[in-house]
Amino acid sequence: MRFLPLFAAIFAITPLAIDLYLPALPRLADSLGTNIQVMQNSLSLYLMGYAFGMFVFGPMADRFGRRPLLLSGLSGFVLFSWLLSQTESSEMFLVLRFLQAFAGGAATVVIPGAIKQLFGKDTAKGLSYVSMIMMVAPMVAPALGSYLLLVGEWTLIFQLLSVYALLMLIIAALFFPKLERSQQTNQQQSISKNESIVKLTFVSSYKKVLSRKSIHSYLATSMLASLIFFTYITAVPFLYIQVFGLSEMTFSLLFGLNVVGLLVANFINTRLVPRFGSKVILYAAAKIAFILLSGLVLTVVFGLTYQWVVALLIPAIATMMLISVNSDALILQQFSQLGGTATAVIGTLRFGCGALAGPLLAVLFDASALPVVMIMFVSIALLNLGLMTLSREGYSKQDIEGFEQLVETIK
Repeated sequence: MRFLPLFAAIFAITPLAIDLYLPALPRLADSLGTNIQVMQNSLSLYLMGYAFGMFVFGPMADRFGRRPLLLSGLSGFVLFSWLLSQTESSEMFLVLRFLQAFAGGAATVVIPGAIKQLFGKDTAKGLSYVSMIMMVAPMVAPALGSYLLLVGEWTLIFQLLSVYALLMLIIAALFFPKLERSQQTNQQQSISKNESIVKLTFVSSYKKVLSRKSIHSYLATSMLASLIFFTYITAVPFLYIQVFGLSEMTFSLLFGLNVVGLLVANFINTRLVPRFGSKVILYAAAKIAFILLSGLVLTVVFGLTYQWVVALLIPAIATMMLISVNSDALILQQFSQLGGTATAVIGTLRFGCGALAGPLLAVLFDASALPVVMIMFVSIALLNLGLMTLSREGYSKQDIEGFEQLVETIK
């Protein structure tokens, strides 16, 4: 438990890098001589770079250890964040943004595997605690970004990211646990009969993870939840400010309220998972999300006020956290030795799918909220369809009984 605040602080570089600069997008476009669409696409580019970084560095974490990879990734993030604050062209900004995300992927890919080593069968609980602590970052990031724009230029945002990553680098160098050595005996005892203790090559590591058929449905679930979440992240400034005509301050408050919803979801998860299990929570959250997003579509179609949209959107996005955390835990629990590779698979597919949000919104753009909510609705419908297949094949009688108990508890 004592390492969780450190894990959360390191993991927070991603939401900080995404959310901190959202209020600065219009000013960034003007300063770099480009349009707002290019700057919006920089978010999708960041997600692509982050996914690629996790893909490359996940197996390396299993082979060379988590600590050296973490320190290298944080060092790169410090450098590229500072260079971003010095750039004067949109092309160089996009290149450096990709490299910043690539380094961030190296730094954060080690965290879920470290949690798996510390928490074992309670991985979902550990992930929820880290996510809960980490929620402070996206809660304050847009407001902090707005404040930095009041006192200076957009360059202050990336200078702050560089300083934050440097602080994390120093603290990690001093306090990050040496899990590989301390947990080696336990790992060897817990490795399943399907895994080999030998160190695998880059390709064979991915082949071994991806060949495990029992994780495929959970990977698809994680990808679709990510598409919903990043559709929200990408579109929410446009949705609140341009479609509903709200002020930037009101936008920051509503965005913070959504983060509170994510925080509450994580807290609920830490209490329910030990009792009901990740499968049951995942199944229930998916059903609730489908109901909420169906209502959101109807709200937009019938032109109801933004209060209705907010009332449905906040709990709907909160359920994405429940879905993501529990699907990730169910994947990681199946790998004792290849936690880094499994994390890389999850992250690459999740953030790669999340990167589709920007292009999809651009193609479907019609200056209304309908394309936004339809992407979310179709995604949650597909997610539930996949879980229906899983429920027929992978849910035991005990899981179904647990779901029924959860329903009774809610009532």
